[in-house]
Amino acid sequence: MAGQGLKAATRSKASSATSEEQRLIRLGERDIPVLLRRSSRRTFALQIDERGVRVSVPQLARETDIERFVAGNGRWLLDKLAARRERHAEQLFDPVDGARFSVLGEHCRVRLEACGRGARWRAGPDGVEELVLDPAHEPRAAMIRALRKRALPWFSERVAEYCFRSGCAVPPVRLSSARTRWGSCSAGSGIRLHWRLIHLPPALIDYVVAHEVAHLAEMNHSPRFWAVVGSLYPGWKAARAALRKAALALPIIEATAAGGFLNED
Repeated sequence: MAGQGLKAATRSKASSATSEEQRLIRLGERDIPVLLRRSSRRTFALQIDERGVRVSVPQLARETDIERFVAGNGRWLLDKLAARRERHAEQLFDPVDGARFSVLGEHCRVRLEACGRGARWRAGPDGVEELVLDPAHEPRAAMIRALRKRALPWFSERVAEYCFRSGCAVPPVRLSSARTRWGSCSAGSGIRLHWRLIHLPPALIDYVVAHEVAHLAEMNHSPRFWAVVGSLYPGWKAARAALRKAALALPIIEATAAGGFLNED
């Protein structure tokens, strides 16, 4: 049923403007994050892919009709999400000795040695960077902490660079573990960037940074917003496509991330 449209109970006579909103929709005992997209379309549609769950509805669709539509397709949606979680669980990264992963687009490997509860980076004898973890002290948790610690200063420096290019003040920068978004920006809390971006090549990280910095000028996804993105990062369309493809190959280290989907805000 993915991508198929159903007739809307309410037909929109509003303008052709499109709006998007992150929502949590209750299905059984679960809250499902979805992207609700209102536009000039005349039908309802439900889609799920690597970017997450999207519900597309007419501009003036009533909340009760949206809830009824999602509930009516709830079993299909839950089955699809369960299948995706199973596939992701099979791909859960196992930090065994010699396991390979990427940092800033470069190959690294895990080394299991007695080193206490912390973790340390070093150059291997062949020049490949290594992350040393202690097998007696939760190596998965230590690996996540090491990656987050490495990510924050890198992301902060790139945000400062793009803020300099745009001529705006540098906001607070924090890490995120969101299930559906690579980044977010708000006037109150500043910019949040998902720590898993640290696996990607710098050019793709920069696209997400430019996207969030552009929100400091335009808190929407209007043509004006994308014009700002283009001024900061001229190749944003190619980078956006490359990001979505690269995301499928990222290691899933944090078990709670299995089955999650990431998209720009």
